[in-house]
Amino acid sequence: MKNQNLKRKLTRQTIINTIKEYGKYFLILFVITSSIIQGSRVPTGSMETTIMTGDWLMTNKLAFELTTPRNIPFTNIELPHVTIFKWGDPKPNDIVVFQFPGMRDQIKDTVIQNYVKRCIAVPGDTLRVVDRVLYVNGKEFPRPAHIQYLKSYSLPAESVDSDIFPISKNWNSDNYGPLVVPSKGDKIVLSLDNIDQWKTFIDREFLNDVVEISSGKIFINGKETNEYTVKDDYYFMMGDNRDNSLDSRYWGFVPRRNVIGKPLFVYWSWNSDIPFSDFFNLLSSIRLSRVGKIVY
Repeated sequence: MKNQNLKRKLTRQTIINTIKEYGKYFLILFVITSSIIQGSRVPTGSMETTIMTGDWLMTNKLAFELTTPRNIPFTNIELPHVTIFKWGDPKPNDIVVFQFPGMRDQIKDTVIQNYVKRCIAVPGDTLRVVDRVLYVNGKEFPRPAHIQYLKSYSLPAESVDSDIFPISKNWNSDNYGPLVVPSKGDKIVLSLDNIDQWKTFIDREFLNDVVEISSGKIFINGKETNEYTVKDDYYFMMGDNRDNSLDSRYWGFVPRRNVIGKPLFVYWSWNSDIPFSDFFNLLSSIRLSRVGKIVY
């Protein structure tokens, strides 16, 4: 009887020790994938041919800063995160990994998605697109080596895209701006004429629906005002595949708090259009020439 009890205790202790051991490994993996490096799949062709659909990228989360984990991996559960050390910010022409802020009229996306785009403009910059040529602060922006256009023509300036950011602007993706990228501390003068353009921007800073118009007056968080002070720095992102890129031209600025890091290299690549059920064809589509490719 004593031997049986001893065996039970030893078995129970073994299970507890095993759980603790695996828990340590999980915690280490959690910290590494959440704060240092992370692998991610490229689902769209917005950066082709710099980055291809079906590429798997290794992301350097230490490119700009060290933060506590942002979310539980493989879930939509966000965690309150803080920056421990910061040593840099995105620069023009950097390829940046960031958390998608949501579509133009969304305060926040319904799921956690990481996007990869090229940083076009930083806080305080003025950008403009004229007949598909991009200008930042009055100078033509360097064209990426693998930039591409699917159309053989440019949309005329008078062709208005109702989906463009910000709302109510008579622009399109080929003739866009001028638009100033907000900086932390900027003061925005608000009026009934421009509040529609700034409402979602301000709501996103609070992560809540705080802007209200009542009796011809503007209220933010219940207080009447005609001015707003920006709380974060912002960036404008575009894809190298300019005619097939859902980017800042459509959904707006990327706040600094959403910046995650920079892609390092392609560690795996295949044709993701082939379903996993067709495994052998998927396997035969592996692009070995892209494995190990540095992303720049």
